[in-house]
Amino acid sequence: MRTATLKRATAETKIELTLDLARQEPVTIQTGVGFFDHMLILFARHSRISLEVKVEGDLEVDSHHTVEDVGIVLGQCIREALGDKAGINRYGTSFVPMDESLAMASLDLSGRSYLVFDATFANPKLGAFDTELTEEFFQALAFNTQMNLHLKILHGKNTHHKIEALFKATGRALREAITENPSIHGVNSTKGIL
Repeated sequence: MRTATLKRATAETKIELTLDLARQEPVTIQTGVGFFDHMLILFARHSRISLEVKVEGDLEVDSHHTVEDVGIVLGQCIREALGDKAGINRYGTSFVPMDESLAMASLDLSGRSYLVFDATFANPKLGAFDTELTEEFFQALAFNTQMNLHLKILHGKNTHHKIEALFKATGRALREAITENPSIHGVNSTKGIL
């Protein structure tokens, strides 16, 4: 199957999200936060998944609820689309350079939620996007996918470049982890379940 669609409505956001782990199109992102749209498009392209996101958020407050809630729903959809995770690699790691910046993402679709986030940003805002929300997004994504996610900026100066490298690296690590491997029989765990 490897697909999922979820709708989530709260007093703060209304989100419709569809993904397909086996296809690369379509990718359409409409969150109302331009920089965040750009990052989600990059994430989808580098993870080679189809991703459709439509959000109505309380942007008159700020972009916090929109960004965090998209992380929640995206994580839930990834978890649902993976099913019992039989035959997938489970682990993924990627280093991505973006000009002067270098990001690392390493993840395990273990069924256990954990985020290690080692990045700082000199610029507090990119367009309507508060850069501190980068960590909030990945926290929501990791906990709702139920994965270990380690993110680190090894070096860099430009805030845009650092955040873009993190999204690309996470997408590429996810692609490695969700790839079906014919040499893996059942679930890639000595426990027999993830």
